[in-house]
Amino acid sequence: MFEKKKIYIMGMARSGYEVAKLLAPFQNEILITDGKEQEKSKVEELEKLGIKIVITEKQEDYLDDTFDLVIKNPGIRFDTPCIKKAEMLGIKIINEVELAYHFLPKNTHIIAVTGSNGKTTTTTLIYEFLKQMNAPVHLGGNIGFPMSSLISKVKEGDYIVLEISAQQLHDMYDFKTEVSVLTNLTPVHIDFFGSYEYYQEMKKKIFMNHTLSDLAIINLDDEAEMLLTENISSNKTFFSTKRNATAYCKENAIYYGDEKIIDIKDIRIKGMHNYQNIMCAIIATKRFGIPNDAIRTVLSRFVGVEHRLEFVANIKGREFYNDSKATNVKSTEIAIHSFDKAIILLLGGLDRGHSFQDLADDMRYVKHVVCYGETKNRIKEFCDSINKDVTVVETLKEAVKVAYNLSEEEEVILLSPACASWDQYESFEKRGEDFKQIVETLK
Repeated sequence: MFEKKKIYIMGMARSGYEVAKLLAPFQNEILITDGKEQEKSKVEELEKLGIKIVITEKQEDYLDDTFDLVIKNPGIRFDTPCIKKAEMLGIKIINEVELAYHFLPKNTHIIAVTGSNGKTTTTTLIYEFLKQMNAPVHLGGNIGFPMSSLISKVKEGDYIVLEISAQQLHDMYDFKTEVSVLTNLTPVHIDFFGSYEYYQEMKKKIFMNHTLSDLAIINLDDEAEMLLTENISSNKTFFSTKRNATAYCKENAIYYGDEKIIDIKDIRIKGMHNYQNIMCAIIATKRFGIPNDAIRTVLSRFVGVEHRLEFVANIKGREFYNDSKATNVKSTEIAIHSFDKAIILLLGGLDRGHSFQDLADDMRYVKHVVCYGETKNRIKEFCDSINKDVTVVETLKEAVKVAYNLSEEEEVILLSPACASWDQYESFEKRGEDFKQIVETLK
């Protein structure tokens, strides 16, 4: 299917690099274009495989009707000149996950997680649960390990747990899971998709190609999600923090059916959003016979994922938390409600034109806001409108130091930016790593 083809890869990054390596042995003619300079060692490695790499801002100039396929990096908008040209030429456009799917051995168990928030924690928990029962399991997708990089390791009957973004789902067609999770829906990435309705339709694709033998795990408490999934062809199952469902919370414990799985007090990660993530992971792995003691073992020691409400340090009674993965307002709202102490909140990043107004009610838990980056002036305007103390700086480094100087013992300094990182950092991971290094210098 992907042999002796002329293939155009738009955007290198991790996924373009890995999919190019996957395709190279099959006598394909491969061109990668990117607008940014790439790591020299990786460029040299690919060139030795016969792959051509061009760094250019005019990527459309290198695409013509001789190409059989375009593989698009999910972060690239679908209305860019190059993608529009591919559509005009009638060239099929897919992404790295869609392509890698066709290289999987038979009977691979694919579990995929999407949603506006909670994807990474839920994906990681499913992976950890399966690992605890000694299943042959692989972790990948949007969580940082391109699926193409897993193909050489996956054997028939193995499990693959994938975090999948709406941007990835946009360019998928044949991809099919055995279990799909939709954690929740909130209006995010509207700048990318153009409307909340279109964003929701992309999320719905996590259930595409399902039959009644495939499991859909759905949030019973999310009205938008319930409406969106009304007509899917899956075997639907539900989780809830408010009422009985397949998995639910009752009397300070999490239940699966009539069976109590674990008391809330025995779970390391806290917060209702995390209990929802846990319920998703329980339902997904119960399909494969996971015992309760394996679930309890993981939850008794799991402290969360990096850059998601990650505890960094306690310096002179001030607790620092890295929530760099909070790239939208809803994520920041969840983070704020995770603490019962005064918070100094670090907000800022790429200006997508999104409103901060939904944070207004939550700001009563916040002592002071320090804002930085492209959105700093709009955040100040928002804070002024609700009479919340705010300080404006240029960089995250300045923001951390100002926050520390404003703080007192028993207070929390929380990086939960409510914005993407791309104004000053190449990824939220880099932003979170920088935050932790800055905090380290305060010691």
